[in-house]
Amino acid sequence: MKANKIGHVHLNVRNLENAERFYTEVFGFRVTERIRDTFVFLSLGDHHHDLALRNVGANAPIPPDLSVGMYHFAIEVENRKILAEVCKKLQEMGVSMGSSDHGISHALYFRDPEGNEVEAYVDMRNRNDEQTNGAPKPLDLNELLSHLDS
Repeated sequence: MKANKIGHVHLNVRNLENAERFYTEVFGFRVTERIRDTFVFLSLGDHHHDLALRNVGANAPIPPDLSVGMYHFAIEVENRKILAEVCKKLQEMGVSMGSSDHGISHALYFRDPEGNEVEAYVDMRNRNDEQTNGAPKPLDLNELLSHLDS
């Protein structure tokens, strides 16, 4: 048997409203279903959900760094202009972020309101001739943000 794709990401959150607002405002997810104050299902396409958020309560413990569990999940965006829009929105929200130019992708790394690490990236394969698989370089955020002017 061979899997076809990852169907969705399911996150436990302590504040369902904040998590929903973050993913809808930063990435444009739309709410497809809400089950009381327990679940919110979010989609980027025409299927039920790409991201499920489950409210586990304000007192739920946060896993310590370097514990077993999810390291991060990634959301691919279509182009550098959209990545620049994500970057600007994160800056406006006061979210600190790291960034990398991996040659084959340009990526932003940050934590959502619940502390989950998220990567937003654009796949650069077939877009330039200088692709590398070597050590990542810092991504020039000023140059990235210049795509908002075009």
